[in-house]
Amino acid sequence: MLSHVFIGVTEFERAHAFYAALMDELGLVRKFRDDSRPWAGWMAADAPRPLFVIGKPYEGEASCGNGQMVALLAPSRAAVDRAYASALAHGGSCAGQPGLRPHYHPNYYGAYFRDLDGNKLGVCCHHEE
Repeated sequence: MLSHVFIGVTEFERAHAFYAALMDELGLVRKFRDDSRPWAGWMAADAPRPLFVIGKPYEGEASCGNGQMVALLAPSRAAVDRAYASALAHGGSCAGQPGLRPHYHPNYYGAYFRDLDGNKLGVCCHHEE
């Protein structure tokens, strides 16, 4: 369904450190990094798409939108916990601690946070553990 998601950032090096640590916790691998643009993208180890891309916006400065969120799939509840902890350790802010969200479905385990530019992200696992 998705080809890629692009998140605009204001300071690429700072954002890359934040996202590289987060992607490591989710088992995603970096497909590319181009400092001349600047931008970088990650993917699942076993599939070329979808890509998660961060970078300087083509048109102007980065800004986050109200009501927009990207939710990343985690392989386990422990990975949700690690990703959330990594986001906060690298300067992100809490938008919802890890836990079950049974109002979505009985096994939905997720956490929410904002990156260094204020973009809202979720990390979730749908497996029973």
